[in-house]
Amino acid sequence: MIHQYKMNGYNIVLDTYSGSVHVVDDLAYDAIALLDAGRSPEEAGEILRSGIAQKAASGHTEGLPKESDVDDVLSDIAELTAAGKLFSKDIFEPHAFDFKKRGTVVKALCLHVAHTCNLSCAYCFAAQGRFHGKAGLMSFETGKRALDFLVENSGTRHNLEVDFFGGEPLMNFGVCKELVTYARSIEKERNKNFRFTLTTNGIGITDEVIEWANRECYNVVLSLDGRQEVNDRFRKDIEGNGSYSRIVPNFQKFVRARGDRNYYIRGTFTHYNPDFTKDLFHMADDLGFTQLSMEPVVAKQGDPVALTPDDLKIVCEQYEILAKDMLRREKEGHPITFYHYMLDLTGGPCVYKRISGCGSGTEYMAVTPWGDLYPCHQFVGDEKYKLGDIWHGVTNTALRDEFKLCNVYARPDCADCWARLYCSGGCAANALHATGDIHGIYEAGCEVFRKRIECAVMMKAAEAEMAKHPEA
Repeated sequence: MIHQYKMNGYNIVLDTYSGSVHVVDDLAYDAIALLDAGRSPEEAGEILRSGIAQKAASGHTEGLPKESDVDDVLSDIAELTAAGKLFSKDIFEPHAFDFKKRGTVVKALCLHVAHTCNLSCAYCFAAQGRFHGKAGLMSFETGKRALDFLVENSGTRHNLEVDFFGGEPLMNFGVCKELVTYARSIEKERNKNFRFTLTTNGIGITDEVIEWANRECYNVVLSLDGRQEVNDRFRKDIEGNGSYSRIVPNFQKFVRARGDRNYYIRGTFTHYNPDFTKDLFHMADDLGFTQLSMEPVVAKQGDPVALTPDDLKIVCEQYEILAKDMLRREKEGHPITFYHYMLDLTGGPCVYKRISGCGSGTEYMAVTPWGDLYPCHQFVGDEKYKLGDIWHGVTNTALRDEFKLCNVYARPDCADCWARLYCSGGCAANALHATGDIHGIYEAGCEVFRKRIECAVMMKAAEAEMAKHPEA
């Protein structure tokens, strides 16, 4: 399976199963398209030579390849195909359904230390931090047991990930500090290395929080939607006041203290701002942030904030605008990072991860303030998806087995998608909310994801070109 597209002056060909990326000229691009459509090399050659002759006869000779170039191009394509770098075969599917038999090693927990929040964001999937249940804070004893559960179920894995999440985790900052101190006290004895992250709306940031997080958290996620009018439309406090003017100075101070690294300013775009690059550029140019992320809203169709089909067209255009602008910034020496364009074409995820997906419900779980286990934060509050608890472990093993099989090959709608081994089947929670089935697909999310991959690959092509010709 291959995917061809043109962007920013590049003709790009992706080979799905080998992961190879080819930047080609017009002749090779057309030849590959003919072969992919089922034409034999002989037929493709005849069509290409005929096209060249017709253009030459009409006087369009500038940049026109010679008819003799056709054989060279077809020969190059044959060599790439023989080497497994073009039109490669799917060798992964036979192994995909062995995953139900695999052992489970838990490597990451999302600790919901607070099911309460000091903001009341209108689009919040977590129902203003309560996850459709009662408000509450995690006790140190529950959090300590969660960390012990992680260690006990992590096998020989050395690095363990823990995200302080909510609600707003800084509303339980004291427990966060205690849990990190406990984790550090057992690392050497248990041969583990805890890597903590913090996701915060910024209201509770203080000098103490900044000092602690910059010492103990290898990454922080700071929630800001962009321009003040965009952010304050939904990100309000319980009195209805916008949060922008309170959180931006806190975030700027936080990021300066971190040395402008190991953080993300994370926004949400909705039906009201599908032109989200204006928000990203505001955060970069006006506020000075360089590590950026922006996600589409999670909402049911018909919700006023939900993205419409017309919005998605704008969104896809925005991703191209962003990619081109990031290349400009890089060339001018003041680059920014966009989370979804961080693509490793030489290494990247192993084949296992490409097939198995994000690991929700198996390698990664969310823990409520009361110690209940869920596949991830987006399932919390839905009792059908409760896996067990941190004292008794995973007792709903049938549900865990279902998540083991929640991979790209378990989704029939993914069968013909060129991006299947980049997204690994997509988000199970989004699929559930969109289709009622964790094995379904969230079509709007798929469209957005494919566009992001196209943009990220184009940027890699452009960066390689800039490295070859830095003076250009």
